Amino acid sequence: MSDSLQSAPKALGAMGRMEFIAMMAFLMALNALAIDIMLPGLQEIGASLNVDNENHRQYVVSAYLIGFGVAQLFYGPIADRFGRRTPMIIGLAIYVISSLAVVLVPSFGMLLLLRFIQGIGSAATRVITVSIVRDVYGGRRMAEVMSLIMMVFMVIPVVAPGTGQVIMMFGHWHWIFVFMAAIAVIVGTWMYVRLPETLAAEDVRPFTARVIYDGFRIVLTNRVALCYTIASTFIFGALFGFINSAQQIYVGIYGLGVWFPVAFAGVAIFMALSSFVNAKLVGRFGMRKLSHASLLGFIAINLIWLIVQVLGPQPMPFALFITFFSLAMFQFGWIGSNFNSLAMEPLGHVAGTASSVLGFMGTVGGSLIGAAIGQAYDGTALPMVAGYFVVSIIGLIFVLIGEKGRLFHAHNQPV
Repeated sequence: MSDSLQSAPKALGAMGRMEFIAMMAFLMALNALAIDIMLPGLQEIGASLNVDNENHRQYVVSAYLIGFGVAQLFYGPIADRFGRRTPMIIGLAIYVISSLAVVLVPSFGMLLLLRFIQGIGSAATRVITVSIVRDVYGGRRMAEVMSLIMMVFMVIPVVAPGTGQVIMMFGHWHWIFVFMAAIAVIVGTWMYVRLPETLAAEDVRPFTARVIYDGFRIVLTNRVALCYTIASTFIFGALFGFINSAQQIYVGIYGLGVWFPVAFAGVAIFMALSSFVNAKLVGRFGMRKLSHASLLGFIAINLIWLIVQVLGPQPMPFALFITFFSLAMFQFGWIGSNFNSLAMEPLGHVAGTASSVLGFMGTVGGSLIGAAIGQAYDGTALPMVAGYFVVSIIGLIFVLIGEKGRLFHAHNQPV
């Protein structure tokens, strides 16, 4: 795989680079939409379905993430055998149908089941989108494109909570799911009409148990890919922990009320800016230098944040809290896309299976870590802040294992 864009007519048909980036971003954004748009409505959902324990409302997020993570194990091998387009359309159809079914949901347990199924459908947008990008790009160009995709992708956390808030101003929370289904239909139609098949004929892998096992073995025995995936799992666990308890922190501790989406969007803007800066710098400095420096910065910010949280006034002034959080998430923006690209780079010949295994580990592991952080919520931000520091240290340990104890330098791995 070359380090530059393949022949555009062969790889992308009539599509241009910017349309391709936008399409990939909006496909991936369906996942973020399914999480972020309902955060302002968790309290109303709990009240409507008789959920007394406020921490249990977080299961609406966790159930989705577990379905999203588990299903990724299957989409990769399927996409390596049957191509990228058909499995993506099937996944989007599951996403749409399960979203619409929520309108008739009679109980909280049924809602969680449908959220799990919705996650199964949405998993296609994560696995297959990354596989498509890897089909077309390699090396630093892939990291650059993934950063641009993440920048567009981050528009969703900026606007989704506010969109959910507006929907509930004019209707019931069920309409949030109708909105999700409508957006998925629009994006899926765009993909169906414009995106050609990107899986090269020579890269098609038979869909047999032996081939799938060999693909998983290739992924799990690659030290660099495995260690960066585990590191990403813990780092993303912190993000999922915040998402689980965001409504409780912003509304319960700081009393933001309807201003909750504004605060959420402000941090998302920092992450989008981070992805944009990363896209501009990664071609010059490389994925390792940027991600390793940002991981060390992430640890330092989290340590100072934790010290102030423990020793400072309770609760921490909101302006100080949001400053620490924004600085931490700016570093997060550099870590996420680069760690993902570093994990995928050695595995281009099994891109679908690789994306599947890495996505499964990152999402299921991250969601469980995030659930643990979220369920530890005790009326203060301390569990979240402590969680951020702990997972950043664990992430550093696995990066050091993957890089044989040295940061900022590759070990016979292409960048």
